[in-house]
Amino acid sequence: MAKITLKGNPVNTYGELPPAGTMAPDFDLVKSDLGILRLSDLRGKKVVLSISPSLDTSVCATSVRKFNQLAAGKENTVVLAITKDLPFAHGRFCTTEGITNVVTLSGFRNTDFARSYGVGIIDGLFEGLYARALVVVDETGRVVHSQLVPEIATEPDYDAALAAL
Repeated sequence: MAKITLKGNPVNTYGELPPAGTMAPDFDLVKSDLGILRLSDLRGKKVVLSISPSLDTSVCATSVRKFNQLAAGKENTVVLAITKDLPFAHGRFCTTEGITNVVTLSGFRNTDFARSYGVGIIDGLFEGLYARALVVVDETGRVVHSQLVPEIATEPDYDAALAAL
């Protein structure tokens, strides 16, 4: 169980992020078109998992906007923005914000993702949502960087994630 905070208040998660050097757990999450995307579908590409509570919060929205800009110039790289928001909200957000370089995924059908990545919040105001985290996966499916952001209301370390690519 990891301990993080939300605006200074203690919050706990199911477990820990997969550490660097391990194989990233496969998952199946829902795309904006209601289709399924599995991490294994992206084998051969570098993948950034930008995990957050909801696109309806300012920090989460900012993260997606930044990754949309940063991902534009990265060859053989896919950025996944993963939240519990419904796919319809993802589609609306991407259309409104002009997001074209990030794939949004919803965990509303999949309870295994929260446990296998250790990001499910188990108490506090955001109970049931995901903690803010970054996981970078190489072309072979191995984790090369992971960060559980200690304060949910702050942005992740974009530079560390990009350096891991």
